[in-house]
Amino acid sequence: MRIIFKKSYDADIGLFKHGFHAFWYMLLLVIAIALPYLVGEFLLGEFTSMLIWAVAGMGLMLLVGHTGQASLGHAAFLAVGAYTNVLFMENWGLPFLLSMPLAGLCAAFAGMLIAIPTTKLHGIYLAIATMAIGILSESIIVILEPWTGGVSGIFAPDIELFGISFNRYANITGMYWLYLAITVLILIGYRNILRSPLGRSFAAVRDSEISAQAMGVNIARTRTLAFAISCGITGVAGAMMGHFSGVFNNETFNIVISITLLLMIVVGGIGFIQGAFMGAIVIVFLPQAISFVRDIINGMTGGSSMTIPGLESGVFGAILVAVILFEPNGLWGRWLKIRTYFELFPFYRRDMFRRQKSYLKTERMR
Repeated sequence: MRIIFKKSYDADIGLFKHGFHAFWYMLLLVIAIALPYLVGEFLLGEFTSMLIWAVAGMGLMLLVGHTGQASLGHAAFLAVGAYTNVLFMENWGLPFLLSMPLAGLCAAFAGMLIAIPTTKLHGIYLAIATMAIGILSESIIVILEPWTGGVSGIFAPDIELFGISFNRYANITGMYWLYLAITVLILIGYRNILRSPLGRSFAAVRDSEISAQAMGVNIARTRTLAFAISCGITGVAGAMMGHFSGVFNNETFNIVISITLLLMIVVGGIGFIQGAFMGAIVIVFLPQAISFVRDIINGMTGGSSMTIPGLESGVFGAILVAVILFEPNGLWGRWLKIRTYFELFPFYRRDMFRRQKSYLKTERMR
């Protein structure tokens, strides 16, 4: 069991809890940097996809997990980031280091425009409103065919930095390192937002809007900022996804992507930054795990390779149901409980992590 002696309040808002905590994350970063030397190009491409999903998950996590606002339309902001990034590069000749953050700002502005009229909506009503936006975005992409290519789609150019071309098929190692750097920068910015007064306002609004308002928090402003920052991060993920896919159209960013994003952070652990990464691992590597197990079974039984339609969705749905029933805090929440059990053994109590109601009686019907 580790005992931490805190000498000031700064220890509560530090990036790391203690030196050993920082050591493990630095070790994880070193392993991530060395990954291209440890795995093949196929797996490296899967890890690159995982980073994209993790960034998109962090964007949605800020809104759902840390501010308590439901969203089923974040695929629309992925599309905004992907299309504006390509338009900035193709039409304005901007380099990727400028077009990507500008695409994120465009997505943030779009999110702010959506958040202003929906600040009074809560729960299922906000989810339905955002879902309608996600569905509407597919039609808007088709209508704006001169810029978006409509149903034919649009091609994302290669990323050119310092005379080096980054491409999924020609230079997946370089693309992985580039996306890893972007992910780390977003992660540091995300963590600093949570440590700031704004991040604490997000948590206050999530737990109880009435209590937050009593403490002087501007609810409408806080929710609008949360939506804008969330959509901005998601827009950056959309720019990354566009270059990774190479070509995309209106069907690439459909409502299924929005639902998958939401389910991903629930499985990973809603309210935890690490949950976005664990959920991304499940999303990306679950199909590969299913294929691996199927090949083993076919080899043992001597049967031919057979694909069952909807198997991946069924397995993911079963995982989601199991998480909701047995571990509402997701995979990262389960890891925290296992770690705490060994830290406190033999003084661990069975009901230590019993779920608590986080709402007031006046907010139950929202």
